[in-house]
Amino acid sequence: MIKTLIFDFGNVFINLDIEKAHKHALETFKIEALSQEMVAFNSFYEQGLISTEEFIGFYTENFPHLPQEDLVSVWNYMLKDFPKERLLFLEELKAASTYKLILLSNTNALHIDWVKENIPHFDAFKSCFDAFYLSHEINLVKPNADVFEFVLAENNLEATECLFIDDNADNIKSANALQTHTWHINPKTEDVSTLFTTKSNLF
Repeated sequence: MIKTLIFDFGNVFINLDIEKAHKHALETFKIEALSQEMVAFNSFYEQGLISTEEFIGFYTENFPHLPQEDLVSVWNYMLKDFPKERLLFLEELKAASTYKLILLSNTNALHIDWVKENIPHFDAFKSCFDAFYLSHEINLVKPNADVFEFVLAENNLEATECLFIDDNADNIKSANALQTHTWHINPKTEDVSTLFTTKSNLF
C-alpha cells in the first residue's frame, strides 16, 4: 500500500530543456564538449560543496570574455515553465491528506533563485510538501543510494510503501534497488497530474 509520494522537481513539475541548454552552453563557450573539470565543478555545486561565488569564479577564470550575467544565464537556460495545473494537482493531494508528500531534487542555489524569481507559485508549491529536500542543501545527490536512505530514515518510511517519481533512469534504478515503487515519467508524453490513472495498478 502506497503511503508516501516522493517527487522529483525538474521535468516532473517544472519543465526543462536539458539538451537545448547543453547545446547553448557549448555554443556560448565555443567548445565541443564540457571538460572533466567543468563536469566536476557542476557536480560539486549541485552537492552544495562549493558556493555560488566559487562556482561562478571557476567559469569566469575559464571564460573571462563572458560577463557573469551571461554565465548565470547559460547555467539557468534549461529552466522553463511550471504549468499551473500541476500545482493544482499537488494542492488537491495536500488537501486530501491521504499521502505524505516529499520533494527530492538534484538542484543548486542559482536554479532555485531563478525559480523563486520567475515562478510566481513557487511558495505555494513548496508549502504542499511535508518534506522538501534539495541536493545542495543536504549535500546528497541522486542516483546515489545514500540520498534515498537518508529520506527514508529521516521520515521513518518503509521503502515498499513509497512511490518515487522521476524522469531520470539512473535515479529510478537506485530507488528500485531499495524496493521502492517507481514511475519513470516521460516528460514528452506523460504528466504528473495523471498519476492516479497512469499508475492505477499501485493504488
